[in-house]
Amino acid sequence: MKTCKEMALIWNVTERSVTKFCNEGKIPGAMKVGKSWAIPDDAKKPVDGRVSSGKYVKKRDNEEKKPLPIGISDYVRAQSEYYYVDKTLLIKDFLDRKPLVSLFTRPRRFGKTLNMDMLRVFFEISKENTGKHFEDKAIWKCGEEYRSHQGKYPVIFLTFKDVKFDTWEATIDKIKGLLQEEYGRHQELLASDKLSVYEKEYFGKILDSSANEVELTSALERLSKMLTSHYGKAPIIIIDEYDTPIQEGYAKDFYEEIIGFMRNFFSGAFKDNKNLSYGFLTGILRIAQESIFSGLNNLTVNSVMDEEYDRYFGFTEDEVEQMLDYYGVSEKEAELKEWYDGYLFGKEEIYNPWSVINYISKGCIPQAYWVNTGKNEVLEDVLKVATDDITERLYSLLQGERVIARIDQNVVYRSLTEEPANIYSLLLVAGYLKTPKKELQGDGSSLCEVSIPNKEIAAVYKNEILSHLLQIGAISRTTANKIAESLYANDDRKLQGAIAEYMDKAISFYDAGTESFYHGLMLGLIALMDNRYKIKSNRESGDGRYDISMFPKEERNPGIIMELKWKKALSTEELDRLAEDAFAQIEDMRYDSEMKEEGIKEILKFGIAFTGKNVCIKTGKERD
Repeated sequence: MKTCKEMALIWNVTERSVTKFCNEGKIPGAMKVGKSWAIPDDAKKPVDGRVSSGKYVKKRDNEEKKPLPIGISDYVRAQSEYYYVDKTLLIKDFLDRKPLVSLFTRPRRFGKTLNMDMLRVFFEISKENTGKHFEDKAIWKCGEEYRSHQGKYPVIFLTFKDVKFDTWEATIDKIKGLLQEEYGRHQELLASDKLSVYEKEYFGKILDSSANEVELTSALERLSKMLTSHYGKAPIIIIDEYDTPIQEGYAKDFYEEIIGFMRNFFSGAFKDNKNLSYGFLTGILRIAQESIFSGLNNLTVNSVMDEEYDRYFGFTEDEVEQMLDYYGVSEKEAELKEWYDGYLFGKEEIYNPWSVINYISKGCIPQAYWVNTGKNEVLEDVLKVATDDITERLYSLLQGERVIARIDQNVVYRSLTEEPANIYSLLLVAGYLKTPKKELQGDGSSLCEVSIPNKEIAAVYKNEILSHLLQIGAISRTTANKIAESLYANDDRKLQGAIAEYMDKAISFYDAGTESFYHGLMLGLIALMDNRYKIKSNRESGDGRYDISMFPKEERNPGIIMELKWKKALSTEELDRLAEDAFAQIEDMRYDSEMKEEGIKEILKFGIAFTGKNVCIKTGKERD
């Protein structure tokens, strides 16, 4: 007899799935022994409808499966026409706490816009009965105390998720258009006898796009006052992806303009605004140091490290299990977990929702879906200021290691140039890291162990981070393959030619200035190749510190040691002698001691010398 854990390994599913099969009586001969199940050695994995060729099969009762809501952020449509994961208990948790203004910071594509639209539909006054969209949802079962809030508030709703432009002029024009559209949703105010003439004149300016930039900054404040006057109840203001235009401003050099506008725009809406019932904002970052929320002491921030609301953005394990069961692909649970699980929001383990629904809808083919939704601007920005130490830690993360980092949730873009170590904080809130272990510090920051969440994000690091560090646009895959092949074959001529080819295309003479530059270059080239090696850099071995060592993960691959040297303006003969010196240093300082202690039988040694764009390599091999 076998345990659930042993059978899970044989069937390539999770232990939880096997337990579920046992509980449902799907495994003949399985019996309960104490609190555990014992399963016959020859038991067959249960099969019930499965997905094949990327197409959904029908249930046994011939019920047609609902499609998955890829790219759907309209709550009414998502919950009626598509498979909907019920997140309506977010409303209950909010009404239990009743914070005046709530900011939710989560990575992109984790359901922020859909949740905010859900809040809009639930709370907003409407001529139609919008309660029907919640009658079969969890919130409706919570009682009249919560249902009494449904459809009782005027709502102002803006989403900045598409405000992505290269100039301040185009950005403010887009914001003007969004305000025009939102004012247009409330045109009943133009006929209201409770508004003054000057208020209606201002309303008209927003509608015909004649309001200037200063007038636009008070648009939320003035609309909330008008709605309060008309309905006799203060509105709820919802701002989705508030920091998208701020990110663009940072990247496109209109940062001061967008910060100045947002400071006044949000201050009127959320600071000392008596015409506000509740406020909701979502974004990736908490932009605090720019004083956008200066003096806003009624703001409650909920981040990926907080336990409140931790289940409502992204999918929980239970939700994923139910979804897989619905589509008849429960046997894919282990693979899906390996690729898209691993996020920790508060104490809740969370799956990337965008990737999960794409994975299932595309026939359960594992690939990096989340990274294909657009450019990874966050990565591009933070890597511009990465130090050598940070670069090395990124390589460690790529190999599945954990690194220690101080996490400050108030990190902002421009602080990166002052303190590059803030990179880890930015990568965490943007969804590129998780914190398996954290310890709160006295200054409000946290000292954390951080790691890559899953296979999908590992692919991001390889394809995006390393590509940036290596200026990969200038290196072809053919060149990268040549480098890998020549290392394994101990072919110094081929390796020298491949590195020279890369350097000629990717490096200017201004870049090639220090030994640490070439050190980072070689680390990047190596990490690009594959995951067959554990890379160590600047570590002690023998009688000194080697530059780069590659420890094979499989016995069939050789160990590799590299010593790098650089000097300015060398002749061909001088460069050759410098490479000889580098190789001799490996031998003289016994850099192979650590590898020998680990029982590595074959060790390749490379002395590599650089000057400008030129490279020379000396190599040798040692066998036990």
